[in-house]
Amino acid sequence: MKLGYVVGEASPTHVIFISKKPPRLGQYVILEYDGKKVLGIVRRVVMGSVALSEDIHDPTVVERIKDLEGERDYYIKGIIKILGDVKNLEIPRVPPPPATEVREADSSILKDVFSCKEKGVCIGVLASNPEVPVYIDINRMVSRHLAILAITGAGKSNTVAVISDGILGLGGAVLIFDMHSEYVDARFRNGDVNPISPRVNPLHLHLSELLKLLNIDYKAHRQEYYFRKALKKVYNHLKRHPEDTEMFFKLLVKALDDVAEESKSRDAKNVVISVQNKLEAMQDKYGFIIDLQAPSVLNQIKLGYVNVVDLGALDEDASDVIVSHYLRTLLYSRKSYKSTGEGLAFPVFVVLEEAHILAPKGRSTLSKYWISRIAREGRKFGLGLCLVSQRPKALDPDTLSQANNMIVLRLVEPSDQRFVQQASETLSEDLLEQLPSLNIGEAVVLGLMVKIPAIVKINKFEGKLSGGDIDIVSEWKRIREEELELEKAYNDITEEW
Repeated sequence: MKLGYVVGEASPTHVIFISKKPPRLGQYVILEYDGKKVLGIVRRVVMGSVALSEDIHDPTVVERIKDLEGERDYYIKGIIKILGDVKNLEIPRVPPPPATEVREADSSILKDVFSCKEKGVCIGVLASNPEVPVYIDINRMVSRHLAILAITGAGKSNTVAVISDGILGLGGAVLIFDMHSEYVDARFRNGDVNPISPRVNPLHLHLSELLKLLNIDYKAHRQEYYFRKALKKVYNHLKRHPEDTEMFFKLLVKALDDVAEESKSRDAKNVVISVQNKLEAMQDKYGFIIDLQAPSVLNQIKLGYVNVVDLGALDEDASDVIVSHYLRTLLYSRKSYKSTGEGLAFPVFVVLEEAHILAPKGRSTLSKYWISRIAREGRKFGLGLCLVSQRPKALDPDTLSQANNMIVLRLVEPSDQRFVQQASETLSEDLLEQLPSLNIGEAVVLGLMVKIPAIVKINKFEGKLSGGDIDIVSEWKRIREEELELEKAYNDITEEW
């Protein structure tokens, strides 16, 4: 269907057109010139009137002109961004000539552009044309990483679930660090959840991870020194005589006493007592995640499952240690497998919920280092990252810039929008303007995993998630009804007495 014609000055990338009827923002169009069919997208639309200019300040004048000119005294203009010819999406070297027809793109053309069925996953349909399914290239998504960004309630968890279910359909492996216990009881169409309890063997933790749990600051050099010496003694003992977890803490306390006795320093005992106090506090606070019998990371992650590490009961420090431990182990194991054939034998797509907590802007964490390492090196070893956040501006910009694919749902705050734009080479100004007006479940999808950026209505996840907003009013009503029933039962009993 013909929409209008090219007018004014055009460039190879942008043209102005005048239309007979208002096109939709984000609508795809076809222009034929230079022997090619060229695909474009409507990025701006304005409607105006020659007779009713903004210089008119008297409403009665508007009424008289309206009576004389009728209802059709207006024009529609817009701007089209050229995306490339429909065969290979290469930008033409010449602009379209004036009066070139602008036609609505057929669904068949768009289906070819957005298809990737062999190694792709359908995540939704075009918001401007629901007949056209949109596929993402999983190879390019995993190898080049992904960021899913939006305000709370805009559909991030649903998007993660849709992608995870699609990966299961391809026989892949997903590892989700679940900060709010949303996915532990989830049900997927194409596979099952493998719940992983956040328990770690202290013998496998890096010293920096143990120090984080102990709350020993990196500047507390003497505390670190004595703890390191005591830990070495305990490691040597446990290698010869494996003990239970309770014994691990007792052995550390005794080893610290031995270290203090061996030291010639006068105040060594005071430093050691401080470390022992922190060790006791660590046992009280984090003892439930320390387990000498905990299986290794590699034995817990399964191919063909959504592997979910439930971090819902942990604070930020413990979550940081768990994520750091898993990411470090995964990276080294995949490197080992590539070079020696020993290690984790299959690629993994890692989803980091609340990524701004694990890799914050302007602050170091243990996880941030390994997230950055995997972001730089992961594509060589089959480790992909998905950063999920509702606070993009609080996310480390270097980490975010490594995500060459983005699914940006509704973002209202201008500072968040600008931060995302600075981190992405493909989020243009016109797409940026769409972010506040996106409906729930709609997203700007861009990057190497799609041939061209698109505004997509993300599919509704057909399985089950544990998250989502609770019905506050119903909860109040339920509790109140239970209280009334208890009160009535109590009154009935007392009357019998």
